[in-house]
Amino acid sequence: MTTSAPQTAETVRADSNRSLLPLVSSPEELQLLPIDQLPQLAAAIRALLLETVLRMGGHLGPNLGVVELTIALHRVFDSPRDILLFDTGHQTYVHKILTGRGRSFARSLRQPGGLSGYPNRHESRHDVIENSHASTALSYADGIAKACALQEEHDRAVVAVVGDGALTGGLAFEALNNIGAAPQRPVIVVLNDNGHSYSPTAGALAAHLHRLRTDRPTGPAAPALSTVFEHLGLNYLGPVDGHDFTALEAALRRAHAMRRPVVVHVVTIKGQGYPPACADPERMHTTGARKAPDTRPPPRAWTEVFADVLVELGSRRTDVVAITAAMPGPTGLVRFAQRFPQRCFDVGIAEQHAVASAAGLATAGMHPVVAVYSTFLNRAFDQVLLDVALHRLPVTFVLDRAGVTGPDGPSHHGMWDLTLLNAVPGLRVAAPRDATSLRELLGEAVADGSGPTAVRFPKASVGPDTAALERLQGIDVLHRDRRRDVLLVGVGPLAGECVQAARRLGEHDLGVTVIDPRWVLPVSDLLIGACLRYQLIVVAEDNTVAGGVATALQRALTDTGARIPVRGLGLAHRFLAHGGRAAILAEAGLTGPGIAESVLSAYHELVHEQEDPS
Repeated sequence: MTTSAPQTAETVRADSNRSLLPLVSSPEELQLLPIDQLPQLAAAIRALLLETVLRMGGHLGPNLGVVELTIALHRVFDSPRDILLFDTGHQTYVHKILTGRGRSFARSLRQPGGLSGYPNRHESRHDVIENSHASTALSYADGIAKACALQEEHDRAVVAVVGDGALTGGLAFEALNNIGAAPQRPVIVVLNDNGHSYSPTAGALAAHLHRLRTDRPTGPAAPALSTVFEHLGLNYLGPVDGHDFTALEAALRRAHAMRRPVVVHVVTIKGQGYPPACADPERMHTTGARKAPDTRPPPRAWTEVFADVLVELGSRRTDVVAITAAMPGPTGLVRFAQRFPQRCFDVGIAEQHAVASAAGLATAGMHPVVAVYSTFLNRAFDQVLLDVALHRLPVTFVLDRAGVTGPDGPSHHGMWDLTLLNAVPGLRVAAPRDATSLRELLGEAVADGSGPTAVRFPKASVGPDTAALERLQGIDVLHRDRRRDVLLVGVGPLAGECVQAARRLGEHDLGVTVIDPRWVLPVSDLLIGACLRYQLIVVAEDNTVAGGVATALQRALTDTGARIPVRGLGLAHRFLAHGGRAAILAEAGLTGPGIAESVLSAYHELVHEQEDPS
């Protein structure tokens, strides 16, 4: 099949001068627009997307690719009466513009207090779910369709927009298995097939969709070509040109009229209308905010350091293999894949399979390194616990984007990994504070054949090394005071902030020693022994305050019979909104000044209690 030719940037700019956006601020207004004006509206929306996202950052390619599709959805279906669900949600910028948020879009997208980069129920009644982890929308659709049937709301359509990348996730197939088995519940699955998740979609399903796009015969006498969806009990319509309004609306109306489960296979071009995004869809999947030119060399990111170290380890050890869940670029595995293509595996958006497959590799004598965003490891907790840890398998988890990630918001902050992994018996967790310690700790993790390990680091620039005064049996002493008032335990990159805090506290005549345990979980006997010599222990970590390193240390000290108070400084036990990483850490008090203030307050409170025990 063919798709409409991409508009040029010049065409987008020209059409934007005749913008219809002021006339279309709701689905009702959109439905009144003549179909011959829709290309002009699409051009105006693309111009707004380009101007906003290139200036402020965000997901560019996915949104450029669904302009016509989103317009057609809101013309055919009556949101919010009809329920539109978007998986994974990063492609909902057009949906936001068409549902009353166009005026604030250009000035507040992904800004603190502004519009989220994902669906947000607090923003609009048109945002039904706040999902931004892939492969979930079909399960929501199945549940909502069941509820509509039970409540006899048979006039409501349930529509799930799902990418071909999201369909590589096992949860999506679990949902399809249930949706297809209930022909009386009409769920419309709009398959947005652009051949990509973040990177090109991998696996047998991608090959199947490619065959449907290129080989499916057309015409009344054409022989039938069976699809995986039809075998699962869903009707199939398509493939449909995702940039042709007439074809889109016709297919969606036909699907709506079927009153049974149906897949509408829509073929789109990721980055449509902006040649750089079409030419490099992976790099233009998301963009950072435009900054003023800087002639200085850019600071190294944690991911870059990891990428280099993994290649070095792979060069020395042929048993080291790498696994990614559809994100080889963002997790730093591209260089390893280029150097050792037979030892790098992209399993699609399937974190559970990634971990269970790693367990199989380890069982057969390899040492897998599973590189994944911290927040996405949540999805595979059962496999970490019962497939890897139960069998004491040497698998190393590298958790990128640990702690605060910034503009992507609550679903992407990696602030639960220490809490979750704290519950896994036999799993050792390292938190490097700088590039040198990342190199050391990753090497130690891969060298550990006794069981699973994890190494976590944030989405940020690495910054300068924080030198240790000495290393005592694996624990680094970063700042020492001969007085033993407070022991300040810095977890990962917060160790540097703890050193700054200790220097400030010295000016208040408070003796503070700062240590970096390096391996932070489980709490070691050496760390417990170090704590016994101090009046107060304070732990600073970029994890939720519930269940992290501070909690583990307090429990360990209590088990020894010690009554030394432990104060945990971390992220609030709630879902944190989107915003800049530095600002969120500052608000949480996880900077040098903030930590110093908290330590001083805790110490004064302790002294007061000792002087007045009543």
